[in-house]
Amino acid sequence: MRAPLARGSVLAAAAALALTACAQGTSDDAGTDAGTDAGAESTYDPDAELSGELSIMGFGAGDEIATVRLEAAEAVIDPVEVTLIEGDLDIQQFLSAVAAGDPPEIVYANRDQIGTFASRGVIVPLDDCIEGEGVDTGMYRDVAIDQVTFGGSIYGIPEFNSVQITMANAELLEAAGMSIDDVNGSDWDAIAAAAEAMVQDDGGLSVIGYDSKLPEFLPLWAKANGVDLLSADGKTAQLNDPAVVEALKFAVGIYDAQGGFSAVKAFRDSNTDFFGAGNQFATNTLGAMSFEQWYVNVLNESSPDAAMAFDTFRDKEGQTIAFASGSAWAIPKDSANPVAACKLATTMTAVETWQAAAQARVDARTEQGLPFTGLLTGNEEADTAIQELVVEIGDEKWDAAVAATYEANDNTFALPANPADAEFKTAWQDAVNRVLNGQQEPQEAMDEAQEQAQAALDAAWADAE
Repeated sequence: MRAPLARGSVLAAAAALALTACAQGTSDDAGTDAGTDAGAESTYDPDAELSGELSIMGFGAGDEIATVRLEAAEAVIDPVEVTLIEGDLDIQQFLSAVAAGDPPEIVYANRDQIGTFASRGVIVPLDDCIEGEGVDTGMYRDVAIDQVTFGGSIYGIPEFNSVQITMANAELLEAAGMSIDDVNGSDWDAIAAAAEAMVQDDGGLSVIGYDSKLPEFLPLWAKANGVDLLSADGKTAQLNDPAVVEALKFAVGIYDAQGGFSAVKAFRDSNTDFFGAGNQFATNTLGAMSFEQWYVNVLNESSPDAAMAFDTFRDKEGQTIAFASGSAWAIPKDSANPVAACKLATTMTAVETWQAAAQARVDARTEQGLPFTGLLTGNEEADTAIQELVVEIGDEKWDAAVAATYEANDNTFALPANPADAEFKTAWQDAVNRVLNGQQEPQEAMDEAQEQAQAALDAAWADAE
């Protein structure tokens, strides 16, 4: 899965996107054939005769999940020659290529980037692609398809899905006289008590009691407190809503009770074996946190005997919630081979392709003597088929982790597509960082963020409409 953009990249992307405001999407010209300019409307004929090349930007075939699906797609679009431009999507490089009229044929982007790309006309609607390939969009998860829908058209084909679950060190919880129920988010007073009970600081922090994962998880804390950061239509920022400010105060207060964010972050960053046997749970240096579900697989592989406890993340009413994120395939304006790009995207996200990839993962894990802990996609039908490949592990903690993962995946929310996603994210994350660094109080920081975010949204929507 692709990693999130660093803040510097986001700011640069926002500036670059502003330069593309005049770019246009597809025209109304008809009658073009496979392999022609996507600046004109293309006929996505499933029986089209394909040829030429197809470059993919932002995608890497680094494991069996990617490799199996890419091979399936290559077989479908044969004899088209596929080239990978590996690494995370470089937005500046992508926008420059589109501006020069020489973009990659297809890009692999974060779903929260699709709204801005669509509003600027640097990617094209996929409605004809979806209809031509006979894709049933009802099989996609609502949050995933909503994130790639802008102006009534679908601009991306959802791929992976990522959610959060609660992860905890069972030994530290037991020593504090607590359980996973005290740190799953349903009782904020219990979380605060658990953080103070499990933290260890003898002249220097040696155990983090609870990590509230700021700034990234502010949307999760806000939702747990009953509010979204952005209105459902993507037009109104809600960053200084009292419930958002209250959530921020609480999550920051968790750090304050453990010596402050700088101390927690420094200690957290000192663990250089996050993916290995020396991870923070295996070494008893972290009590609990919410985190993306893929880390379950890492923990099971690197430290299967670690004392762990898992649950979903819950709101104040005790209901499971998760902040969904993920990737999507999009076709750039002026793609030289849009029909092949369409076939690649729809093949790689087809139910049977996901099943084949998941089976390859099951086979690989079995050969290693490891259990298959599941795989989440933006496709509900694929998730159901894949879940059938998950067998009971026989270890209560890991079975609980898998169960929590799939429950979280069925109870997600996401911020809606909008034309100023980078600027909006920068506004609230910078505000949270100012609070964490002691530069502002929560109310002042979120008031400032509200003004910045709303101004960016108003300007971007005015350009888009």
